[in-house]
Parts: sequence; structure tokens; C-alpha cells
Amino acid sequence: MKPLLEKSIENLNQSYLVKTLKEPFFDPNWHFHPHYQLFTVIKGTGTRFIGDDIRHFNIGDTVFLAPNMPHLWRSDREYFEKDSQLMTEGIVVYFKEDFLGSEFFEKSEMYDIKTLLKKSERGLDLTGQLKEELVEDLKNLPVVNGFQGIIKLLSILDKLSKSTDYQYIASTTYSNTHKISETERMRLVHEYVLKHFKENINLSTVASLSNMTDAAFCRYFKSRTNKTFSDFVKEIRIGNACKMLQDENKSISQTCYESGYNTVSNFNNQFKSLKGVSPKQYQKLHRRT
Repeated sequence: MKPLLEKSIENLNQSYLVKTLKEPFFDPNWHFHPHYQLFTVIKGTGTRFIGDDIRHFNIGDTVFLAPNMPHLWRSDREYFEKDSQLMTEGIVVYFKEDFLGSEFFEKSEMYDIKTLLKKSERGLDLTGQLKEELVEDLKNLPVVNGFQGIIKLLSILDKLSKSTDYQYIASTTYSNTHKISETERMRLVHEYVLKHFKENINLSTVASLSNMTDAAFCRYFKSRTNKTFSDFVKEIRIGNACKMLQDENKSISQTCYESGYNTVSNFNNQFKSLKGVSPKQYQKLHRRT
């Protein structure tokens, strides 16, 4: 069965839904749904796609997304291997804007949270002290229910609304132009690039997955993702390089070649154009000891 882009969330008999996800890998399908979503990664690594943004994710990755924002946390390749013993874990909260009534967030006392909901239309990547606090709040939320659960969720939203410890995820010009009928097409493109980014990716091969000419595919991809296909591949490769520079005891030249680049000079230039620092500077800032 082909995966649906519009993800179906359980019919809520309560005001919100909180789930602890424990699986060999995160849901590998690009999808969206008509709910606000607050999500944190407790265990797992991979590549995160939200709107037109692509980046590596790790433990602690925490975001707040508005309804209908396409997203995907694609676990690293080793999570899909046949004999893998790896596991992922996350906590997710779903709710609709009217979960406490259609007029609740229109009250003057709710102005800050109403503003937060508007900001989340671009997706919010939580950082700093706010992220640390919310991860703990989310870990506690599954064991609270009833009225106390609603109070806890409102407290989380209030904390979010009063903080500046976040970065916008999608670009200012991003809008969701995806259609459910296009799900399989985009899924195949995502999977192909994630599998072959270390190799020379041929545009005609990728276009053929979508039954398009090269030119038609390039127009289609740009209209759906707000970026060119070559930029998409670059972001996947640089995301892999970031992971290697943080977590693995490999040289910059090894990172270069294992991320799909043929020359260190080109790798350095593309890395700096995307991250604002050289691979060496990034390594010094982020490598774990």
C-alpha cells in the first residue's frame, strides 16, 4: 500500500493526544496532518525534513509545528538494516486550535499563545534553556491526564509563548503546495537521494522515478520544495557531513568523500555557503569529546 501524505491521527475523544513512540525507526513517510504538533527526540539520529528545511537530527531535537506543515524524521540508514538492534524513541503531542473551544484562544488572556500559534506556521526549532525544560515537561506529560493534563499542556504553551529560545524552520516564502496524490512521487525521490547521496546522482535517473523529463522534474521539484534539486542534494550531503564532524573520529577529507564530494575545496566552499563556517571551524565548535 502506498503511504498517504495526509497522515490520519486517531479520532480524539479527548482534548489532546500525547504518545510515546518506540520503534526500530521513525515513520519514514513524508506527511502532514491538521493538528499542531510538539515533538521531541528521546533516542535516535537521522535527517529531518520540515517544509523546505533539511538538517541532521539527534537526541533532544524538539520542534513545534502548525497544522499541515509537511515533515519527516528519516532515521539513519543503519536503523533500517536487517539485523539492526537500534531503536528510536520520541514523545509527540497533537492538538487542534479549537481543542478547548472555538473561541478559547481569542480571549485577551490568550494573546501570547495565539501569537505563538501564528509563529508556528513556519515551524519552531526550540533551543537553549527552553528546549531543556520542554524535554522534561514532555517526558512528564504522558503520566498526567484529565484536567491536570490540560493544565500541563497550557503551561507548556505558555512557556513557549514567553520565550525567544527558538529559530524558525521553514523560509519566509514557504507554503505547502503538496497534494496527497503526489506522495509516492516525493517519497521515491527522498529515498533515492538518501540512499545514493554519497554517489554521483544523475538527474535523469531521479526524474525517471517521477515519470518526468529532466526539465519538468526540476520545475516540479522547485515548486513543491522552494529549492532546486541540486540544493536539496547539497543539504542532504552537508547534513551528513555535520553528523560525521560531530560524532565520528574522521578527518575532514574523509568526511568530504563520504558525503558525496570529489574535491575537498568544493566541499569546503559548499559547506561554508550553507553553514556559514568552514568544516574545520564547525568541527571545533561541535565535536564531542
